[in-house]
Amino acid sequence: MITKIDHLGIAVASLDEAVPVWENLLGLKCERIEEVPSQKVRTAFFDVGGVHIELLEPTSEDSPIAKSIAARGEGVHHLAFATDDVAEQLNQAKSAGARLINETPVAGAGGKLVAFMHPKSLRGVLTEFCSDSKHS
Repeated sequence: MITKIDHLGIAVASLDEAVPVWENLLGLKCERIEEVPSQKVRTAFFDVGGVHIELLEPTSEDSPIAKSIAARGEGVHHLAFATDDVAEQLNQAKSAGARLINETPVAGAGGKLVAFMHPKSLRGVLTEFCSDSKHS
């Protein structure tokens, strides 16, 4: 069901400050910036060999990203796996004993459906499942 690593989410306080750093220091090019109201973030995407780096800036003080930055500072936030069917991936994980943050998929960046598994389920790694909305 998991088909590949889709992206690595990085929490940042400011896209205006972070995007130029990623472009200048690594020679990457930002593909797009998008606001995702359901997650209370603005995102910036960089393609690195078919896997994306997703910079995440909070748009609200009560967003999960704002809370993460307040608790741990900027840095790696989550690992996202592409899957054929997010709902079925959630069912499989839950039946295997995983603790879920999302019981059902929600709208994410790029028109994808997304859902998160609690980091305690994978030894401290916040894990996202995502798929094209037309497939799940």
